[in-house]
Amino acid sequence: MPCYKLTIAYDGTLFCGWQVQSNSTSIQTLIQNALITVLRAPTDLTGSGRTDAGVHAHGQTAHFKTALPIDTAKTLASLNGILPETIRIRSLEPVQETFHARYSAKGKIYHYHLHLDPVRNPFKLPYAYHVFHSVDLALLRKAAQAFVGTHDFSAFVNASERKSAVRTLYRLDCIEEEGGIRLEFEGNGFLYKMVRNIVGTLLAVSSGKIALEELPEIFASCDRRRSGPSAPPHGLFLKEVIY
Repeated sequence: MPCYKLTIAYDGTLFCGWQVQSNSTSIQTLIQNALITVLRAPTDLTGSGRTDAGVHAHGQTAHFKTALPIDTAKTLASLNGILPETIRIRSLEPVQETFHARYSAKGKIYHYHLHLDPVRNPFKLPYAYHVFHSVDLALLRKAAQAFVGTHDFSAFVNASERKSAVRTLYRLDCIEEEGGIRLEFEGNGFLYKMVRNIVGTLLAVSSGKIALEELPEIFASCDRRRSGPSAPPHGLFLKEVIY
């Protein structure tokens, strides 16, 4: 059966997250319902992974299969005509039948935006975490490098059903941008709240609440209570899924 890949951007502010939930509106639900309307047939949509309530995306991906012949350009326009303006299908393309949005992925890139100006910018408010305390950027950059490589990230993950928390983080770059910095995470996989918990820990190190020298001990402890608080969701973007 022919398979199609969607690349999706969304503002997650008003949604319960990506995944279908019975009591709230999710991005997956809205896109799947739009597909059913356009294709006039039951259609299952599978995403590359979940994003939590309030988290945004530039490049979420998903796939669906249909036996119906479709004009991708017209279908793309029809889907975007149905969906709210806070959700856009950026591209719709045929892929191999074996493609799977989740299991074919080789890695992901996340961006987390920190707004560091003393005065809050109202235009950044929904998309960057405004940090009120002073941040030692040199110390934050040093701390970021402690997370690069293959580690057991149990101390930076909320409760998860996965048996292993071992992941490889290829890079964690601190990029200056107007009013603050952007933390760029690229890795082979990410666990529940892993990025947000790492950001919270980096901020705790940069403000002196956690010593840089404690990080190896925190990793070794595999204890979530030892690491920093979780940064809020609105600063987080799923930038790209790598295939």
